[in-house]
Amino acid sequence: MKIAIDLGGTNMRVGLTDGATVVDTVIEPCPAQEPEEVVLAQLKRQIAQLMRPEVTGIGVGVPSVVDCQQGIVYNVANIPSWQEVHLKEILESEFGVPVAVNNDANCFALGAWRYGEGKGTQNMVGLTIGTGIGAGIIIDGKLYNGVNTGAGEIGSLPYLDADYEFYCSSRFFSKLHGDTGANFAKLALAGDKEAQAVWQEFGTHVGNLMKAVLFTYAPEAIIIGGGIANAFALYEAPMRQQLSTFPYPENVAATRIEPSTLANAAMLGASILH
Repeated sequence: MKIAIDLGGTNMRVGLTDGATVVDTVIEPCPAQEPEEVVLAQLKRQIAQLMRPEVTGIGVGVPSVVDCQQGIVYNVANIPSWQEVHLKEILESEFGVPVAVNNDANCFALGAWRYGEGKGTQNMVGLTIGTGIGAGIIIDGKLYNGVNTGAGEIGSLPYLDADYEFYCSSRFFSKLHGDTGANFAKLALAGDKEAQAVWQEFGTHVGNLMKAVLFTYAPEAIIIGGGIANAFALYEAPMRQQLSTFPYPENVAATRIEPSTLANAAMLGASILH
């Protein structure tokens, strides 16, 4: 059994896992604007609620760059006080079991690869599309971190007048069209033509993002997670239309692109960091 943590600026999700099963969870809002010690104290309390003698390790996914060897997280997104937190050392001292820390998108990719739609592949990209863009890279059956988990920051690649993250995440809806992706999804599903046109535009941008992934990694599968994965049906057609212009059609044909249906993928990925 492992304790697995999916840490975000909105919620802190701590689970007790047994293989592919999340046995129990403790989910609480993150006190993101509080000092470092306040956030840490809550995390420890949540872990303590699930800790039992059978637990052999703790895995943590964090939205930040991470020194995996030392288990240090830097500049955590949406938790301003977490500039440099020696999380591995802190949690090992508190709970007496090995602790592994990695980037949250990497944890999603690991979970989708081991237990979800990426199962059976050797080369896979897990792409999280939500508030921002995250990516985890599996190469030859192993997670590729790069330096300080910096590999796979595809969202930061320049695109048009900004970057892919601006045009392929929730920012596209809020910044360019003045509403949330969730509201545009409701409208589009209800038959609103303007909302459907917004999703068409979004899908074209996502198609270009997929081209960047194909040029860079040529994976067997691209598995999409994050909040906007749920609306895949609204942007799949324009995404694939854009992919039809990719210069290596054989590679497009060889790559599965689909949304993740695995619940708790990032948490399950964190559980197998050891």
